[in-house]
Amino acid sequence: MKEYILAITTCPKDESKDLADALVKSKKCACVNIIPGIKSIYHWRGSIETGEESILLMKTEKELSNELWDILKEHHSYEVPEFVIIPIAGGSEAYLKWISESVRNGPE
Repeated sequence: MKEYILAITTCPKDESKDLADALVKSKKCACVNIIPGIKSIYHWRGSIETGEESILLMKTEKELSNELWDILKEHHSYEVPEFVIIPIAGGSEAYLKWISESVRNGPE
């Protein structure tokens, strides 16, 4: 049985569309949701920084997570991009099948 994940990253709001396009076109994600306008507060090089970002929610198969990470690193502008994976424990069978079909160029 296939395993699925929700991968999460953040990026500058003006880069989110291009990054999402690259991830979907690479066929490493079936879908990327962009949540714009979040405020992030974080440690960076000895300071506390604040910035406006977008969250990207990426749905894919677990076995593609390393390839997804490679594409993300290639297109992401951050020196240390966020990349967090949450296993999808269940969901609509039709939706999960659609994820597989989308990243595999058609039904299995």
